[in-house]
Amino acid sequence: MFGIAWGVASLLLLVGLGEGFRSGQRKNLAQVGSDFIWEWGGTIPAVGNQHSGMIPYQLTVADADAIRTQAPHVRNATAILNREDLKEVSEFSSASGTTWGVQPNYPRIGNLELASGRFLDDEDERLDRRVVILGAKNNELLFDQRRSIGAFITINGARFEVVGVAKKIGHGDNNGRNQRVYIPLSTMIELYPIKGENIPQDAVSSIQYQPTTDEQSETAKFEVHRLIGQRHGFDPSNLDAFNEWDSIKSNQMIGVIFLAMDVFLGGVGIVTLALGAVGIVNIMLVTVSERTREIGLRKALGATNRSIMMQFLLEGLTLTGLSGLVGIAGAAGFMALLNALVGGAMQGFDPPQLVPWSAALAVGTLSLCGVVAGVYPARQAAMLEPVEALRKD
Repeated sequence: MFGIAWGVASLLLLVGLGEGFRSGQRKNLAQVGSDFIWEWGGTIPAVGNQHSGMIPYQLTVADADAIRTQAPHVRNATAILNREDLKEVSEFSSASGTTWGVQPNYPRIGNLELASGRFLDDEDERLDRRVVILGAKNNELLFDQRRSIGAFITINGARFEVVGVAKKIGHGDNNGRNQRVYIPLSTMIELYPIKGENIPQDAVSSIQYQPTTDEQSETAKFEVHRLIGQRHGFDPSNLDAFNEWDSIKSNQMIGVIFLAMDVFLGGVGIVTLALGAVGIVNIMLVTVSERTREIGLRKALGATNRSIMMQFLLEGLTLTGLSGLVGIAGAAGFMALLNALVGGAMQGFDPPQLVPWSAALAVGTLSLCGVVAGVYPARQAAMLEPVEALRKD
């Protein structure tokens, strides 16, 4: 019974831990955005498939506009200019983080939600307004529970009005995204442009774009490569010239990895259950040998082979059923304890949870184990001859 209980608990816990990890990773990816492709400036190889004599190029606002309007399988695109060397100061305190110059459509791609205030609009972008959205951590550092909407901060000496505060993202002390501030891209280009030789005036750090559907991501990527290659004068078929991250592909890869993990962990649990079933078979066989006289007496009094077999089959099912319930209860209790102690405090990992398919698998495997553990010993008992059984000491 302990073997069966341990096997059931192991199966549920292993799959539950895997599901918690899967859920945490999906939440992390969803916070960034799970249906976009992120494109950065790259380097063009002077000779195909070689990394010597690389020629750098910088993406521009005009590239983002071209992607948005000329790529048929792209439904949205936004340009981003970010810098980490700028400092924010309020009348109460100062903070550091990443300053992002973004376009008004950024939240629809980057999954940015506001806790209060508003986001940037087309007028902010067109008029180069000095308005800012604070990340949750920077809002806390700069204003310390005071009202920030309508207040002013300076970014490297330039005065900005706070018009919005972003919701807190993630758990614990992972505050990378919570320490961002967002200003209009046009203002960012005017005040804090990318510096260097041969840098376009409207140069940006990156472009994010979304394909019309996940299934058309490769087609959208091909169209974007073609546009960037044409605009920067290189062969778009040279993939070494592109520096990008595909969140759609990453999400699919995570799904495959965790499916394999579920299969492996489920297999380990089932093997443990099977070993427990073998133990119960042996126990039931010993029980038959020890109760030989009882079986002989029952048969002498008129018990049929079927009634004897049913008796031992029900005993086997009862043993596996009770031990299975103990295992399920133990696993559920342990998961509830972990949930109470840890909760959602660990970044990228949710507490283990009872997965319906694993519980169904455990019940199904238990039933099979109960039948296997009961049928063979029951048949051995039923086939005993009454006279021989009564002679047995």
